[in-house]
Amino acid sequence: MTSTFWDERYATDDYIFGTAPNRFLESQVAHIKPGMRALSIADGEGRNGVWLAAQGVNVHAVDVSPVALEKARKLAATRGVTLDFEQADILDWVWPEAAYDLVVAIFIQFAPPPGRDRITAGIRRALKPGGMLILQGYTPKQIEFATGGPPHAANMYNADLLRDWFGDWDILHLAEHESVISEGSHHHGMSALIDLVARKPA
Repeated sequence: MTSTFWDERYATDDYIFGTAPNRFLESQVAHIKPGMRALSIADGEGRNGVWLAAQGVNVHAVDVSPVALEKARKLAATRGVTLDFEQADILDWVWPEAAYDLVVAIFIQFAPPPGRDRITAGIRRALKPGGMLILQGYTPKQIEFATGGPPHAANMYNADLLRDWFGDWDILHLAEHESVISEGSHHHGMSALIDLVARKPA
């Protein structure tokens, strides 16, 4: 999706996904250490990146929308933290090699295959050996709930798919579940979710 699509979506004073961090990300705080270098993919209005920065993490937040990034900068200023913001299309981004201790991928399901496969390959490249991936996304059943995310099953994840991508890593947590979430106006209600925490082999 183009930056114009996202700019139009974010062009409101409201934070459409809220300003609180994703609850699954927040629940993984034991894996998040001050001084880590983290990549927050498609960080949008900054709710996750800003929270990570508040934990003492050095955050590189990438998003395609300059409108979203401006809102993220305002949120960071309000919370008294700094992040390294970059406006870029993650589908065309040059992923650095072994650059991050942590990669955060929260609802980055804007890309169907093969773009999604490029993102997966990028995550595998960008994490340092021993680095951690924290991911939450939707399963195909989310289309029935229609409480957030794209209306395309091809964009969704399931456990087998995530094992195909990261099964050679140390999978610390992998679970599909149906839970109520409340993340602004755009992620609200009963949702079909999948969570993954995986460590890249050292």
